[in-house]
Amino acid sequence: MATRWGLCGAGKISHDFSVALKTLPPEDHQIVVITSRSLERSKEFAKKHGIPKAYGSYEELANDPDIDIVYVGVLHTEHWKVGQLFLNAGKNVLCEKPFAMNSNQVKDLVASAKKNNVFLMEAIWSRCFPLHGEVRRLLVEEAVGEVKLVKAYFGSPQLHIPRSVHKELGGGGLLDIGVYCLQFVLMVFNGERPESIQATGVLLDSGVDESLVVVMKFSRNRIAFCACSISARLSNDAVISGTKGSIKVVGPMHCPKKLVVNDKETEYPLPEPCLPLNFTNSTGLRYEAEEVRQCLLKGLKESPRMPLPESVLLTEIMDEIRKQVGVAFSQDSQ
Repeated sequence: MATRWGLCGAGKISHDFSVALKTLPPEDHQIVVITSRSLERSKEFAKKHGIPKAYGSYEELANDPDIDIVYVGVLHTEHWKVGQLFLNAGKNVLCEKPFAMNSNQVKDLVASAKKNNVFLMEAIWSRCFPLHGEVRRLLVEEAVGEVKLVKAYFGSPQLHIPRSVHKELGGGGLLDIGVYCLQFVLMVFNGERPESIQATGVLLDSGVDESLVVVMKFSRNRIAFCACSISARLSNDAVISGTKGSIKVVGPMHCPKKLVVNDKETEYPLPEPCLPLNFTNSTGLRYEAEEVRQCLLKGLKESPRMPLPESVLLTEIMDEIRKQVGVAFSQDSQ
């Protein structure tokens, strides 16, 4: 039977997710309903993507018995509240990154998933790309010897996008794109907690981070260096350096198609989209959708590729970085 998806949010990422699902067999994946706060917008989205049902409230989706999983693609600031609604309604949830605004909210979501015995995953789609699977395999095999240094960069000029710059919309580079650099480091170091975190950055007048640099020290004298920016285009690649060589994930590192291992290059092509996409390489969202399907078929409550404790740690690291550079959201005092 096909995995029946309900989409929450009719924005750009939900559009790309819908297009990506069309690259998978229809007998495996079906979007059966779309909901947003506007019924008109939902109907328009449903028509464009051939979705049978459209709702004008999140509650209607929460009460729909005919779905297997909800994909949450709303604003960062809404993830906690909307996530709780679906989890407490007994729905499996795939929630866009960042999971929530801080680690307390993330721990809340994890607790609700456990209490209601449902599947929950943070949609760090990078983890599900075949290329990242190959990176994990190379690390297990110690293909580059002992890893000593990891570097990850992500910068994209987006000061013209309201949700990137306004604090009340959960703006700033860290939560939106820096999260990809940090999750890459955690993937390389197997979800290990860093021994120390040092961050410095510059803020916009709105009080959110414009550019950040983070250095993390791990056990056995291993170091990670991350940089993110919403005002400058960076190289957007990631490099793992070891005692016997290096692994380079060619940019865009968060949705990559090219890997260079000790100067040997391998391509991982993506399927072509049936409609224009909003974001780079978005048909790669198919991989996380298939990961969710496999987890549900096995009766798992979390994904081994992006385990819940790692999502908690990821957010704890971001909390510490924000504290060091002076970015506070209203959700932090709730």
